[in-house]
Amino acid sequence: MNSTPVRVTAAYWPPAGLLGRVDAADRATLLGLGHRVVYPAGQITIHEADTSDFALLLLGGTVKVTAHALDGREALLAVRMAGDLVGELAGIDGQPRTGTVTACGRVLARYILRAELLECTNKHPAIGLALSASVVAKLRTATTRIVDFTGCDVLGRLARILHHLAVTYRLPGRNEAQLPLSQPEMATLVGAAESSIHKALRALRESGAVVTGYRRITILDLEHLARIAAAAAPPNGRPMSPNT
Repeated sequence: MNSTPVRVTAAYWPPAGLLGRVDAADRATLLGLGHRVVYPAGQITIHEADTSDFALLLLGGTVKVTAHALDGREALLAVRMAGDLVGELAGIDGQPRTGTVTACGRVLARYILRAELLECTNKHPAIGLALSASVVAKLRTATTRIVDFTGCDVLGRLARILHHLAVTYRLPGRNEAQLPLSQPEMATLVGAAESSIHKALRALRESGAVVTGYRRITILDLEHLARIAAAAAPPNGRPMSPNT
């Protein structure tokens, strides 16, 4: 962990993240909490089952959240980017960590202790409401994934998850987005074998919806990806929406 000051250059905070849910004054309050930290690529910032209770407010870069299944396999639970708060569950209830958070590249964040986070939400009700809304949004996404896993094939699940991540983190007015995901990570995120992900990615590439590179996937056309996701769903499946 490095506490060397790094200037934040982000001019846009995704509306789904905590920083995007508050006004300028409350955003300044959040950005003043804790202290700045910089993590290099591959650094574990939060350990599963650990009893630490700090939270990280991401200002730049991307992290992945993973957890170990009973059979020992690692499952990719989520991807979080600038504007998101990670580790907030332990920051709220003080219970052991439910997952491991790892920097996918160089990450800049605010390191916020539980006591300071709780004091902030008590003094600033709007921030408390925004934090609650952020947690609820993550729970809704997790519920949607369970439903999709029940009713969609691998292509449909992959298209829906990629669409959700791209819509959440793309820049305003853009119909494309780049996500720092490897094919094995996509396999665990979708809950499928890597061979099935290879086949689904090939179909998406051939359709012109995406291009892939080393540990990244670029969404070229979000609207086309949404149509693929809808077409891959079963006849009674749910239609695509920005909240899926």
